[in-house]
Order: sequence, then structure tokens, then C-alpha cells
Amino acid sequence: MRVVVLAVVGMVGLWLAFMVWLFVVNRKMPVKEFARLVPDVLRLIRRLATDRDIPRSARLLVWLLVAYLAFPIDLVPDFIPVIGFADDVILISLVLRRLVRHSGPDKIDEHWPGTPDGLAAVRSLLRLPAAE
Repeated sequence: MRVVVLAVVGMVGLWLAFMVWLFVVNRKMPVKEFARLVPDVLRLIRRLATDRDIPRSARLLVWLLVAYLAFPIDLVPDFIPVIGFADDVILISLVLRRLVRHSGPDKIDEHWPGTPDGLAAVRSLLRLPAAE
């Protein structure tokens, strides 16, 4: 039971840290869009992890990322303000960038479950070119 509570608290904390980071990076995005972005990113990660067109080595990294995020022990403990969740956000960004390098930016567009504004924010965070 304690592990479940820690996992839920960790996910909520990750969501809040990601929201603050997004707000700092992209102030033009509406606040309502921020609230939907993290669940959309999580669905994107799941969809990319199960896409058979993406090389297995890149998908394996996604599964390792999911396991790391679910595991209650992190490289930097989450109770440390700001930097506690920074390692999670950095790992998510690195894995998504690797996926894009192996499969192309069109896979992000194909699997994105959210709004176009959310996709533009993710592209901006990952430093990807704008969609054509």
C-alpha cells in the first residue's frame, strides 16, 4: 500500500514540476492546456512504446523510462524541491528525442493524443522543428 501511495504522490509531483517547467518555457500556452499536457505526454509515451514500426532498441528505452518513473526510488529524491523532479523531466525529454531520431518527427504527430497547442509545446520543449 505504501508503494502505491508513493507512486501516486510521485506522479502528482512530477505533473506539478512539469507544469511549472512548461509555464517558464512557454508562457503563451493557455493554463487549461497545461493541465492536459502531462496525461497526453504519458499516452504518447505508451503509444510510442507499443508501435512496432519504431526500432526495438528505441522502444526498450521507453519501457525502461516507464519502469524508472514507476519505481519509488530516483537518482535525485523527489522530495528535494525543483531538482527532485528535474531528473524525471530530463529523462523523459532525452528518451523522446532519441525516439524522434530513430523514427522521425512524424511519429510524434501520428501518436499525439492531445490538441495542436499541446503538440506545439512538446515540439518546442524537445526542440523539434515545427510540423509542416
